[in-house]
Amino acid sequence: MSVKGMLGANARQFGMIFALIALIIFFQWQTGGLTLTPDNVINLFNGNSYILILAIGMVLVIIAGHIDLSVGSIAAAVGIVVAIAMRDWGLSWWMGVLLGLVLGAVIGAWQGFWVAYMGIPAFIVTLAGMLIFRGLNQTVGASNTVPVSRDFQYLGAGYLPEIGPDTGYNNLTVLLGLIAVAFVIYRTVASRRRNARLGAPQAPLPADLARTGLLAAALLYATWLFATGRPGTSFPIPGLILLAMVLLFGFLSSRTVVGRHVYAVGGNRHAAELSGVRSKRVNFLVMMNMSILAALAGMIFVGRATGSGPFDGVGWELDAIAAVFIGGAAVTGGVGTVTGAVIGGLVMAVLNNGLQLMGIGADLTQVIKGLVLLAAVAFDVFNKMQGRPSMIGLILKGLRGTPAEPEKKPDRESDLTTV
Repeated sequence: MSVKGMLGANARQFGMIFALIALIIFFQWQTGGLTLTPDNVINLFNGNSYILILAIGMVLVIIAGHIDLSVGSIAAAVGIVVAIAMRDWGLSWWMGVLLGLVLGAVIGAWQGFWVAYMGIPAFIVTLAGMLIFRGLNQTVGASNTVPVSRDFQYLGAGYLPEIGPDTGYNNLTVLLGLIAVAFVIYRTVASRRRNARLGAPQAPLPADLARTGLLAAALLYATWLFATGRPGTSFPIPGLILLAMVLLFGFLSSRTVVGRHVYAVGGNRHAAELSGVRSKRVNFLVMMNMSILAALAGMIFVGRATGSGPFDGVGWELDAIAAVFIGGAAVTGGVGTVTGAVIGGLVMAVLNNGLQLMGIGADLTQVIKGLVLLAAVAFDVFNKMQGRPSMIGLILKGLRGTPAEPEKKPDRESDLTTV
């Protein structure tokens, strides 16, 4: 069976995933096998989960046609306030988390008000927010680092506990991996049954079997990596939170009215309003949601770092935005997916991690990351100009097992609304 036949469409439908795999293989070779060690993979997820969570919120902001430059400063401001509140007021860890989420919602409502109801561009509002909340972080914390309790540290540096008999693996991690494999198989079977019932076109059975088998094998290998780390480690708690956010926002963006309204507003606000979409409410919600996720990301980072400091969150907004655009979102809005943003974030995470393992300096790393971002966006733009499906469009259609079709318009990809 040819590669094209196995994929059920054009081989480029897995372009971004192939790029991610190619990066992993390259760094595995260049680092003498250090990339795919259990400890490195666990650290990679631990060290990048908060950026991937930011990317999930940022993709919705960008789909709606906006940009948020304040997320790093919001994360830092929330982190320092929560750390001080727990230290000085004696709050428990869960009350600290609740306080942080409420603060994020309040900040998001503040910024959403100016964007949605006052009509000030989000770029300006969040640029002001970047300055305001960075200053708030340094003022409230007096430019000092404030430590947090061990219970709160579990949020950013904890692992699934050991339960059950001693099997040599972390049993909860193994169970999680088996559930993920079962879910992939279920989705494939359910998709084929639904397409057959509706008479919709679908990929050949061998193609679906090959794709499902490859994905299941990758999940089982990842499960083995997470379950065989050094004693006391397993699948990280930040990764578990990230997984929950991917499932939640993947569902909200593709299966709910609010999610479809976000795409509609980003694609054509005036047409969406004529169709009854309340664009102001949509813009308000995406800005508030972004700030809530920024608060969550900030608290996860504080837990991992064991304290909140004056330099937390610096540059986070750039990493999140880069992940979203590498993941296939359009600068003009209306296009993008949660899955694509996470894939883009993983590409950046593997790139960062691999370059560090190779001993590449931070200065050259920034150059390489910028070139990767430019190349990824240029590739998608070129495909759209040629009337071909974008890279991420092909990826997601291939994962759903449906044939990829050329885009009908160069500036819209409404078929990307399904994760």
